[in-house]
Amino acid sequence: MANHFFDLVRARLPGDPAARPFLETLDGLRWSYADLVAASARYAAALIGLGVNPGDRVAVQVEKSPAVLALYLGCVRAGAVFLPLNTAYTAAEIAYFLGDAEPALFVCDPGRLDALKPVAEAAGVPQVGTLDARGEGTMAAEAAGQTGTFADVARGPDDLAAILYTSGTTGRSKGAMLSHDNLASNALTLVEAWRFTPDDVLIHALPVFHTHGLFVATNTVLMSGAAMIFLPRLDPPRILDLMGRASVLMGVPTFYTRLLKEPGLTQEAARGMRLFVSGSAPLLAETHREWRERTGHAILERYGMTETNMSTSNPYEGDRVAGTVGFPLPGVSLRVVDPESGAPLPTDAVGMIEVRGPNVFKGYWRMPEKTAAEFRPDGFFITGDLGKIDERGYVHIVGRGKDLIITGGYNVYPKEVETEIDALPGVLESAVIGLPHKDFGEGVTAVVVRRPGAQVSEAEILGALESRLAKFKLPKRVLFAEELPRNTMGKVQKNVLREANRDLYGG
Repeated sequence: MANHFFDLVRARLPGDPAARPFLETLDGLRWSYADLVAASARYAAALIGLGVNPGDRVAVQVEKSPAVLALYLGCVRAGAVFLPLNTAYTAAEIAYFLGDAEPALFVCDPGRLDALKPVAEAAGVPQVGTLDARGEGTMAAEAAGQTGTFADVARGPDDLAAILYTSGTTGRSKGAMLSHDNLASNALTLVEAWRFTPDDVLIHALPVFHTHGLFVATNTVLMSGAAMIFLPRLDPPRILDLMGRASVLMGVPTFYTRLLKEPGLTQEAARGMRLFVSGSAPLLAETHREWRERTGHAILERYGMTETNMSTSNPYEGDRVAGTVGFPLPGVSLRVVDPESGAPLPTDAVGMIEVRGPNVFKGYWRMPEKTAAEFRPDGFFITGDLGKIDERGYVHIVGRGKDLIITGGYNVYPKEVETEIDALPGVLESAVIGLPHKDFGEGVTAVVVRRPGAQVSEAEILGALESRLAKFKLPKRVLFAEELPRNTMGKVQKNVLREANRDLYGG
C-alpha cells in the first residue's frame, strides 16, 4: 500500500522539480519542489526518530513559516496525524486539546515553551519540540540531521491525515478527523474547478492552522504544480505590489475590504491576476460590487467548513452571483431539508444544508455518539448551516442553525434582516441576533456598524425597515458598534454579541 496523499503529490511534481519554484518568502527564501520533497523527508525522518508512530497525533501551535509546511507533509509521509492549533489559543485551551487528542509530540513556538511545556507534561505528552517564525527550533535541528530521503509510510485513502478542531462557539471544540482522501480528492477537484496550472502563482497570506490556508490554498498549489508567494500575514500594500507577479489570491472578506482601502487598487494593478477567491465568512454584496468596479474582476465565493473541506463554488466561467456560494462541486451532493424530519425542501425554501461526498470527514475524534447524530442514515452530513437553493441552482447560506431566532413562535433568519439593513445609506455592515425576551422568547436585535462619518440613527433604520420586513422580523432594538467581533478567519462571533447584550430586554 502506498502513501495515498503524498503519492498523488509526487505524481504531479513538475518534470524537473529542482527547477520549478514552489515557494518564496519576503526575506528571500526560495524553495523548489525538490527542496520541498527533501525538507518534508527530513521532518518525516525526524518524527520517526522522536518515536512518532503511524496514527500518532502531532499537535502544532507555531507561527507561519515554510517549515510548518514541511512538518505537515512530514507528518503525512510518516503516517502521523497533523493537528494544527490556532496561534491565539491560550494555555488553558491548549491543555484541553492536548488532553483530548493525546498527541505523541507537541510543537510550539520557543517563546511560549516555558508556559506550554508544563501544560503538555500535565497532559501526558511524551515529547515537546519548538519551531519559530524563521523555521528555527529543536524540530528544525532534528530535521537538519536527517538525509533528505525517506521511505514513505504506507497509508490508504481512509487513513487519517489530520485532525482540525472546530471553533467551539457552542460547547467544547470537536476534533474533525480528515483522511488522506478527504484532502487529496478535494484539492484535485479545486484544481479542476478553478483551472489551476503550473503557471499559476498564488499570493498566500492566510494562516496555516485552518483548513483555508493549509488545505485549500496549499494543497491546491501542490496538486497543480503551481507556485506561491508566502506572506506571514495579511499585508494589503504588499499584496497590491505582488499582484503584478501573481495570478491568484485566496482570502477572507477582510482581505478584500482592506484592499479596497488602498488607492492603488485599480484595473491596471489587477490586470495580471486571473482569480480572486473568498471564503470562510460571508462576503457582503457591496464588497463584491465595489471590487468588480475597481478591478474588473468578480470575486469567486465558495462554501466549506472544517468537517467538509470545500463543498460548493461559484463557477469559474459563468455568473458569480453575489450573496451566493454557487453550485455543489463535482462529486459532492448537497440538499436542503426540513431540520426535524430530514424531508427535502422545494426550491427557495430555507432549511438545513446537508452534504455527502469524498470531501466529508470521517467523524469527530473520540465522539462516536456525536458523529452518529450528525450523519443521516444515507450518509449525508448535517452541516448546521441554514440555506436554500434558488431556481438557477445557486446555493445561498442564510446562517447557522444556532443563529436562527424564534420570536413569538415565528422563525426569523438573521441573514434576511441583515441584507435589508446593509442596503441602507450610512450602514457598513450589521449582525442580527436573538436575545432573551420575557414576552417573545427572543427579541430580534441588530448590531450595526456605521460607515465612516455617517450619523444614521436607530429610529431611521427601524423606519426604513418597516416597509421592507414583516413586523415580527423587525428588530426591537438597533445597537451600534465600532466593529463586529470576529474570529481569526473573519467570521462574525454572534455568540460574543449575544453574551455581551444578553440582559438588554431583562429576559
